[in-house]
Amino acid sequence: MKTLDPKTEVGSRDRMLKPRITRISRIRMGSICNLSNAANGERIHTTKSALIRVIRGFLTATADRTAEFVFNATIALAFAPAALAQAPAIDPVFAEWHAKADPAVENALAYLQRIQRADGSFEGPYGDSAGVPALVGMAFLSKGHLPTEGPYTVALNRCIDFILASQKPTGVFENGSAGNGPMYAHNIATLFLSEASGMVDPQRQSSISAALPKALGLILRAQAVAKDENSRGGWRYQPGSRDSDTSCSGWALMALRSAKLNGAAIPDAAIRAAVEYLHRHQQEKDGSFGYTGRDDHAQTLTGMGLLCLELCGEHGSDRTKRAADWLLRHFREISNNQFEFYGNYYNAQAMFQIGGRHWQEYANWMYATYLPKQAADGSWDSHEAGRTYGTAMMVLAFTVPWRQLPIYQRDETVDEDAR
Repeated sequence: MKTLDPKTEVGSRDRMLKPRITRISRIRMGSICNLSNAANGERIHTTKSALIRVIRGFLTATADRTAEFVFNATIALAFAPAALAQAPAIDPVFAEWHAKADPAVENALAYLQRIQRADGSFEGPYGDSAGVPALVGMAFLSKGHLPTEGPYTVALNRCIDFILASQKPTGVFENGSAGNGPMYAHNIATLFLSEASGMVDPQRQSSISAALPKALGLILRAQAVAKDENSRGGWRYQPGSRDSDTSCSGWALMALRSAKLNGAAIPDAAIRAAVEYLHRHQQEKDGSFGYTGRDDHAQTLTGMGLLCLELCGEHGSDRTKRAADWLLRHFREISNNQFEFYGNYYNAQAMFQIGGRHWQEYANWMYATYLPKQAADGSWDSHEAGRTYGTAMMVLAFTVPWRQLPIYQRDETVDEDAR
């Protein structure tokens, strides 16, 4: 495969428009049919959003890929009648919390829908940037709600349209107040559009397919800016920044990984450089991750580092095991932290990837701690960025067991009991 120069756009609009067969890969199959040999037999879990992706992917597949795509899609769809006739499979650890968490999440989503402005933005900190509407959009998707049908269609499409309208000629998604620079919000917006791609109506799909190559190209160019050894491979607040931090870099890496799984021609070298950057910010002695070094903000960034490594091919490695064990000892320290909601989001995603006792202990603590803190209007108020951000981030953490966002699918072949 030809490696693209990071100074150019990533792929063509045509390539971004047509989901590749690799989207129906082993890990993507999790969002279509989760097939695992459980103790009580084979378990099947099918999601409507994933089936829609398969059907739309078939309709847009190029002729030379059609035969293989039909084979994969037929296998996936063969399980659909039986799976759709059943209630969605619930993670065993989550079973005891489902009756409480489900209405809490729906109340939160209803709150987000109520407070959304007509243009897709929100009141409060960063609500008019591309980042917060993207987080809200992912919150809707994380519960299985779609841009084409259901109670949150209008709200979801407003999020998408607001972000698309914010893109500048350089490719950056920039609007309103985005903090210290546009890259943080840009990375989150790019991740959201990549996850929504394939679920939207044809007109919006065309717009997303035109926007994503430019957005991804900007991320690659920002990574390629000359940096010292400590910052090489990472990202910071500005496209031209010559330093990096792990927080901004985590969102950028997830955007690239999502797009690559969705068929974008993301160079392997870009993913590898980002992973190596994270390696340099992990403590050798205990496995925790830092912010600009190895010793700062471990309580809220170790989950981020762990999740990124898990989703980039390092599941079960010594690095992820040490990070997971560190989190198991220290996760309660995020309470009342300045970046508590951010930390909880990444911890939940990461511990779910690890599974077993790590996820069990974290999930029980998370639901017991944060369900009582939900306000009567359905919101959660965060220290770092107010109610819209706090509510979206809490929904994204709570809905991990629903497994609706393709980027965060868990490999169901993992023997969790061994952990």
